[in-house]
Amino acid sequence: MKSEVIKFYDDRDDVTLTTYVIADSPELLGGKKRPAILICPGGAYLACSDREGEAVALRFAAMGYHAFVLRYSTYMGGEVGFPNFQEEMKVKEHSIHPTPMREIGKAMLTIREHAEDWLVDVDKIAICGFSAGAHNCAMYSVYWDKPIINEYFNKKPEMFKTAATILGYTLSDYLFMRSFPKSPIDSKLFEAANLAFTGYKEPDEETLKEISPVFHVSESTPPMFLWATSEDTLVPAQHTLRMAHALADKNIPYEVHIYEKGPHGLSLSNQATAQAKSQMYRDAARWIVEAEAWLEKRFALELPELTPFELMELEQKH
Repeated sequence: MKSEVIKFYDDRDDVTLTTYVIADSPELLGGKKRPAILICPGGAYLACSDREGEAVALRFAAMGYHAFVLRYSTYMGGEVGFPNFQEEMKVKEHSIHPTPMREIGKAMLTIREHAEDWLVDVDKIAICGFSAGAHNCAMYSVYWDKPIINEYFNKKPEMFKTAATILGYTLSDYLFMRSFPKSPIDSKLFEAANLAFTGYKEPDEETLKEISPVFHVSESTPPMFLWATSEDTLVPAQHTLRMAHALADKNIPYEVHIYEKGPHGLSLSNQATAQAKSQMYRDAARWIVEAEAWLEKRFALELPELTPFELMELEQKH
């Protein structure tokens, strides 16, 4: 496996693309290109969670896909955790929309730039996100062919196209979220996340609609795999259902799984990504298996029916 960390800015270390490129061999694909998955960890646009990065990438790599982890711009930069909610937060321009979404675009361009060396099938690149990372992926999925992306980079829209999107416990509708009841600590978290992402603790309705992917699904939105848990009180499952509804309205293919048990932020929902047993739910852990089956419908590797050895044996029999 070829793993390297690519910095997106010369003067910053926090925004990076980490590669998990499968080494090829005559015993594997023999020079053929593989599909790829670009992963965006969550973290409320305050940070990027380590729990939703490398372990997830390695799981996709085990399916036979190249994997990449994008640590996009967040309020705290490369720091882990959350800011002190008791202190006044200052606006930091570097993390405000549309920067995180555009950094997915930069990651797509980077992958395409190295496609020959890395043996990436550029027509089969999916994006996968969790929580705020899922929101970032959802935003990219509805804006990838719009001027906010392609004109910014001065590139043709097809350079940014994603073939599929996987969203884990995504936030999709900020207008709905504004009216959803929250605990005091959750309210503080969302105020901080809003300020990190929009520059305002309480953005106006126009801004909330602009950053709500459910209102911008179009015929060019890619197929989606959606999953969440019904016990998630931080980002309730209604966001996932609203996204599915918006996709259905535009006849975009989708698959949705709402698992009964489990809180927000499960990642793989197993010991590889858990801080404690409270983040391990066997039923919810099935999402990655379901996602693998869903991806195979679109990303199945081009394999022959028989191995060279089997063909040799067959020839000898005849």
